[in-house]
Amino acid sequence: MTNSWRKRDPGLTIRIITCLSILAILYIVFITVLAYLGLGFIPIILISAILILSQWYFSDKIVLWSTGAKIVTKDQYENLHLMVEHLASVNHLPKPKIAVVNSQIPNAFATGKGHSSSVVAVTTGLLGLLDYDELEGVLAHELTHIKNRDVMVITLASLFSTIAWQIMQFSFFGSMYGMGRDRNNGGAMIIIIAVSFVTWIVSFLVIRAISRYREFSADRGAAQLTQRPKSLANALLKISGNMNRVPTRELRHIEGHNAFFIIPAISKGSIFNLFSTHPPVEKRIQKLLDIEKSMQGQGL
Repeated sequence: MTNSWRKRDPGLTIRIITCLSILAILYIVFITVLAYLGLGFIPIILISAILILSQWYFSDKIVLWSTGAKIVTKDQYENLHLMVEHLASVNHLPKPKIAVVNSQIPNAFATGKGHSSSVVAVTTGLLGLLDYDELEGVLAHELTHIKNRDVMVITLASLFSTIAWQIMQFSFFGSMYGMGRDRNNGGAMIIIIAVSFVTWIVSFLVIRAISRYREFSADRGAAQLTQRPKSLANALLKISGNMNRVPTRELRHIEGHNAFFIIPAISKGSIFNLFSTHPPVEKRIQKLLDIEKSMQGQGL
């Protein structure tokens, strides 16, 4: 068995470093322009930083609470615990906590600020849908997210995007409130809003690029870890196929958490279709099947 899965995906590392470098340069320009225009943005940044750090500290608890995930013991779900325990051990990770969501929507996600505080969650719908090998592939995918510290990276990348959005809103309403009082300030506010908007758009696109690539990376890591890429491909096919059978009302209730899920739960006509953080499932399946052929060719 190859040990290549134990190494961090160099493509993901390069992509993250490049994206964060672009964001850093963009934010330096952004802050320089705002400082030149004299906007008192430091209090806004401090408030935003406090809010985001609080969100970061409570992020895993917020995700578990909002999805209805409950931490389960080994006595309750012995096979699930044994499977995660084995995968974590092979992946040289501390065993994450395990949670189950009482939902017929077949899905899984990982959350947590680091390896020691991670949680892997699955829905009851997923447990009833997949066989052993398919479920193992899904769990390996989530453990790869934990190994790559994806949650932490996305949170850091979102920091200045959130700040830019808040400054844009503050400037917009400030210009509306002060309209007619000082026409010179009106021009400065327009520039601030424009710069903030560009910063937010570029940040969003960069974060989206990281999110999409990390799904391919997690699929590849799971395939290399289990040596059964086709099992994960079958799991993705089953999950996406059954997602279409879930009532729209149930999908809308949970689609705000799609960035965490292995397959996005998106209802028809939802605006989330325009901003998907996941690549098309067909492409993911094809890449997994290509890995399967490659492994067979190498006699693995």
